[in-house]
Amino acid sequence: MKQQEKSINTVIVVGGGIAGWLTAGRLAAEHKSNTDVGVKVTLVESPNVPIIGVGEGTWPTMRSTLIALGISETDFIRECDASFKQGAKFAQWVDGGEDDYYYHPLVLPQGFTKTDMAGYWLNDSEQSSSFSNAVCFQEALCEQGLAPKTIRTPEYGAVANYAYHLDSAKFAVFLQKHCIENLGVTHILADVTKVNSIENGDIGSLTTKQAGNISGDLFVDCSGFSSLLLGGHYQVPFKSYRDVLFIDTALAVQVPYENDSSPIASHTISTAQEAGWIWDIGLQHRRGVGYVYSSKHSTESQARARLADYIGDKIDSLTIRKIPIESGHRSHFWQNNCVAVGLSAGFLEPLEASALVLVEMSAQMISEQLPPTREVMDITAKRFNETFLYRWGKIIDFLKLHYILSKRTDNAFWIDNRDPQTIPQSLQDLMQLWQYRAPADYDFASNNEVFPAASYQYVLYGMGFKSDYSNSPHLLNDKTFAQSQFAKNKHMIQQAVSTLPSNRELLDKIKLHGLSAI
Repeated sequence: MKQQEKSINTVIVVGGGIAGWLTAGRLAAEHKSNTDVGVKVTLVESPNVPIIGVGEGTWPTMRSTLIALGISETDFIRECDASFKQGAKFAQWVDGGEDDYYYHPLVLPQGFTKTDMAGYWLNDSEQSSSFSNAVCFQEALCEQGLAPKTIRTPEYGAVANYAYHLDSAKFAVFLQKHCIENLGVTHILADVTKVNSIENGDIGSLTTKQAGNISGDLFVDCSGFSSLLLGGHYQVPFKSYRDVLFIDTALAVQVPYENDSSPIASHTISTAQEAGWIWDIGLQHRRGVGYVYSSKHSTESQARARLADYIGDKIDSLTIRKIPIESGHRSHFWQNNCVAVGLSAGFLEPLEASALVLVEMSAQMISEQLPPTREVMDITAKRFNETFLYRWGKIIDFLKLHYILSKRTDNAFWIDNRDPQTIPQSLQDLMQLWQYRAPADYDFASNNEVFPAASYQYVLYGMGFKSDYSNSPHLLNDKTFAQSQFAKNKHMIQQAVSTLPSNRELLDKIKLHGLSAI
């Protein structure tokens, strides 16, 4: 049989962690690895390499991922210290004042699919509410620490759209157990010492220290920053975006709650600092807190002082991890019969929790479009590379958007971020268009979009951007409908606030009683 005609029967995933196990799980579930006729999925990981353990924030896509893997939401919440996430609160990003904050919620603006609610809000002379609070009921839930559902809502069901915060180390262990016991993934603990090529340049096998040679038809590189296969073996170059996204260091710490009844924030809190920002993520038993900053604009001692200011005296008893960040990605992600997922493909600062969603999207596309033979793999690879180059580019644009709208002048970090030389042309073009109208779906024509137009609206108008409709007032000719939508949102806020439990209360009930199955 010619190499090109060879069936893809065996997939080797190199590296564990969330990227490795989630990818292995998607492949195994879709391609029936726990049967005699399914595709064989083997995960090889070193017993000597620690997991990086970044990425405690997810997107709502994680719910469909867990469903696809056949995982109970109750089990996931109990085992992974998970809590509900309903968006992100950005504090002190505009001018640094105490009352300076806005939300990027996970619910579309009320009436978004029917009219330009942003335009009506901008032109409301009696405007008395933030944009997100005027068009979305979720900001109110977050401000009051409420959950996105009740104990009577079935697993993965929602009153308000939601994602999760999770303990990444616990999630990796949880996925490993589920993949091995339920999905038929073979687990090998071994150090890869050599990558063996065959005649056409493909990887034929891996030589390992503990388990000898391991052969496969497709190899998925989930080896983290080392990018053992794509970067190491194939020498696919890394493209840095440090000239666009300046943050290059993280100081991360785990902060215990005061007591078992301490409130759990129903959103990620991102608080701007002089040379970066601090994340604050509430899990069931602790908070994950960290300062990401630019070492060009701050010393490490200054950064540690800012983190101490935020956390308080208890920081003296806590362990701080220092993690380097190199914002960027490989020039392409699929080479021959090797595709990279997770940190081996690239990494960006965690401002909008893009790390895990890129793993999810990659795993889903590899699984759904797994080539049946080597002959068609290059077509799949070309598609995959085009799709993910587009997605990485759009994420970079969206992250940069948060910085260019800031009016802060307390550090060169913020001033340098507004320098047009550091702003991608694609984002500059959109900003020019949006001077005269709100972001809309036709600004994002690809079916591979990561952030929809609504996300851009929440950031733009949350940060005080103004779109001038004076040249096209006729576009806002249905004020009656717009007012009905604003009123409907107010009613939804009242209804949700009066019926939903606190985040802590719901999580405690799930631990005791569980959610009802779908």
